[in-house]
Amino acid sequence: MGLIFSMFRKAFALAALGCMAAAHAASNPYFDPEKAHHTPTGFRNNHVESVRQSLPNLVRWKWNAWLNGLPLPPQAPTPAVAADVQALAGYPRHGSPASHGPDAPMLTWIGHATVLVQAGGLNILTDPIFSERASPVQFAGPRRAQPPGVALADLPPIDVVVVSHNHFDHLDKASVVQLKALADQRSGTTVFLVPLGVKPLLQSWGIESVQELDWWDKTVVQGTEFHFTPTQHWSARSLHDAEETLWGAWSVFGPTLHWYFAGDTGYSQDFADTRRHFQERWPEPGTGFDLALIPIGAYEPRWFMQRQHVDPAQALQIHRNLGAQRSIGIHWGTFPLTDEPLDQAPKDLQRARCEAGIAQQAFGTLAIGETVLLPPRQAPMAPSPAAPEVCG
Repeated sequence: MGLIFSMFRKAFALAALGCMAAAHAASNPYFDPEKAHHTPTGFRNNHVESVRQSLPNLVRWKWNAWLNGLPLPPQAPTPAVAADVQALAGYPRHGSPASHGPDAPMLTWIGHATVLVQAGGLNILTDPIFSERASPVQFAGPRRAQPPGVALADLPPIDVVVVSHNHFDHLDKASVVQLKALADQRSGTTVFLVPLGVKPLLQSWGIESVQELDWWDKTVVQGTEFHFTPTQHWSARSLHDAEETLWGAWSVFGPTLHWYFAGDTGYSQDFADTRRHFQERWPEPGTGFDLALIPIGAYEPRWFMQRQHVDPAQALQIHRNLGAQRSIGIHWGTFPLTDEPLDQAPKDLQRARCEAGIAQQAFGTLAIGETVLLPPRQAPMAPSPAAPEVCG
């Protein structure tokens, strides 16, 4: 009985942090009645009212996981390679002696949803988390299975950080504070771009260079446009602030790369809407973003996760909706957040690709620490091979 009581106590504690079902008490200082996703107390999704689950459903999920010993251990560790730190540092940023002519964009997966994108003369970091645990505390919570592909201290100077929402596995206080300190040490500035409502949190951590954006807002950093666009998700960092700050994706348009970072999301019409919104940028039929970074992990059980986390098959549908020439799966293999093993997402992605007849080159994964070079837009990206991978 003691073990069962302990398990239920843990489930209820997770409910407090995971479901955030308490009623809103705060008013929304950003409220605009002309915007459908604004509410007097916060924000909502475009195509469903809310994706949050009830406390009984959370307890049911955690009870079933405990009974079945889920998640099962992975059959193999998440692939990892030693990052070429020297190559990352040698990328020609704005103002460097080598910054002339079209650069070759570079992409490095650091782990989970943290990616270093080097394009348009900028070093851009997505949803930085370098801590050991994805948690408000470092003595409990989901623990990292693999170290970051690039240590925070080994990063090149970061010009821009984009944050998709305020969940602990996407906005980690220690990482953000260290990034700011690293920029100060190097006599540089890192601009933090965050959803509406998140700026005061970063300011409370001592970070001044913060811009917050609403859906469809735009800001420009050294010639690269950053647009904040809708996804289907939610936000919270405590018992009482569910959906008080916004969530979303980043659509980025630089001189050498048009790319999209989904952050964390369930499947919705938002991705087709995003492509339509920017269609004038791609007049050729069937074209869209050069690159999309799309989550493929943290999706089981589907009855619980369906509205807030896509599975690999839905990630493929996002790839199509965005008209992406190439997509890379993120948000897997790093933290054990849900019921599937850490190595399951790439297997399910391969199966979904085979069923859809999509080539591996069009939507694949990287090893942690791996860097890929992408052709700049002045040299049009070669289309992915029409023939899919061999399936069996």
